Amino acid sequence: MEFTLKNVNVYKNGHFSLEDYFLNQPADVFPVSIGGIVSDFNNCFVFPAFCDVHVHLREPGFSYKETITSGTKAAAHGGYTAVFSMPNLKPVPDSKENLKKQTDLINDGAVIKVYPYASITVGQMGEALSDFEGMYKDCAGFSDDGKGVQSQELMRQAMLKAKALGKIIVAHCEDNSLLNGGYIHDGEYAKLHGHKGICSESEWKPIERDLKLAKETGCKYHVCHISCKESVELIRKAKAEGVDVTCETAPHYLVMNDMMLQEDGRFKMNPPIRSESDRLALVEGLKDGTIDMIATDHAPHSQEEKSKGLEKSFMGVVGLETAFSVLYTKLVKTGVITLEKLIEVMSINPRKRFGLADTEDICIFDLNGEYTVDPEKFLSKGRATPFKGEILSGVCRLTVCDNKIVYKKI
Repeated sequence: MEFTLKNVNVYKNGHFSLEDYFLNQPADVFPVSIGGIVSDFNNCFVFPAFCDVHVHLREPGFSYKETITSGTKAAAHGGYTAVFSMPNLKPVPDSKENLKKQTDLINDGAVIKVYPYASITVGQMGEALSDFEGMYKDCAGFSDDGKGVQSQELMRQAMLKAKALGKIIVAHCEDNSLLNGGYIHDGEYAKLHGHKGICSESEWKPIERDLKLAKETGCKYHVCHISCKESVELIRKAKAEGVDVTCETAPHYLVMNDMMLQEDGRFKMNPPIRSESDRLALVEGLKDGTIDMIATDHAPHSQEEKSKGLEKSFMGVVGLETAFSVLYTKLVKTGVITLEKLIEVMSINPRKRFGLADTEDICIFDLNGEYTVDPEKFLSKGRATPFKGEILSGVCRLTVCDNKIVYKKI
C-alpha cells in the first residue's frame, strides 16, 4: 500500500526539506485505519527513529520496576526503535548462560530492537572480569553501569580484552572513595538545604584515568551520562589527542541545574543534576561535538522506592517518553541548538558509534502539538520524572520499526 504525506518536513542527508513523502510499505503495515487519517500527518516532521544507548529495562530480576515489553513500548512512544539495555540485572549478564536469560526475554517481549550490554566484571562486583570471550558475539559491548570499576588494573585488562574482541567499553565513571555519603550535587542547593553532596571529582577523576588507559590500549571507549564541566574538557582534550572516545549526556543535565531541585525523589539520579556552570559547559560540549549523543539513562523504580525524598529515594528517573519534547522545547525552540543537531545526537551519532546500519525506521512528530507531562499516562511502569506538569512541544504521532507500526497516536 502506498500513501502520501503532503507538506511534510523530511530529514535527509543531514538537513530537512519540505516535500511530499512517499512510504512504500506492505498493506499490513499501513492498514485502512491508518490510511484514513493520513491527512492528519500533514505538516509533521519525519525523522530517522531515535536510538538510546543507555536504558534500564530491569529484566530479568526486577520486573516490578519495568519489563522488556513496558520499557520498549515506552521507547516506541518516544520515537525510539533501538535501545541498549544496561546489565545491572539479576542475574547479571556476566556469562553466556546469564546473558541468554536476558536475550530470551528480549526475543519474547520487545516491540523494538534491543541491544544488551554484558557486564565488565563478575556480578558487577569489580573483582574479576566477566566471560568476555563467551559473550562478545551476543552483546553490544561491556559495561558495569550503576557502578564504577574501581581498579585501574582491572579496567586496563577489560580494555585489552575488548580491544582484542572488537568491542566497546561503556563506562559508568564514579570513584567510590569520593562519594562520602552524598546523594545530590555538592553545590548551592545542598548547602542551603542541609543535604550531603556528591563532588564532581568523583566523576571526572575516573574519566581522567580511563582516558589514559584508552589511549594506551587503543580500546573503543564510551563514557556514560557525563554531568560536569571537567568531564567535558577532559573528553574534548582526549579527542584532540586522537583517543577513540565518545560520550553521552542526558536531557536533565542539559536543561536543569541544582537550584531547580525539589524535595522529591523524582529529582534524584546518579550522577546528580549539577550547577549552572556545568549545564552551560554540557551545552557547549553538545554544540561543538565533544558530546556525541544524548541518552536518557531511563531508570524506572517503583513508586515506593521513589517516594522517600532526596535523601532516601532510589537514584534514577524515567526519560524515554519525554526526551525529544524536552530537548526540542528547551533547546531547539529557544535557539540554543538546531533541529538538525538534535536529530544527529538522538539518531545518527549513536547508530554510527555502536555499529548499527543507517535506519529505515522512522518516527513522525507534530512539532506544533503540545502536551502536559502526566506520568500516569506513561507506557513505562516508572513514574518519576523531573518534568512532571511541564507543558512541552513535540508530540509523537507514529513510530515504525522494521516496517511495523509500534506506536501510533490517532
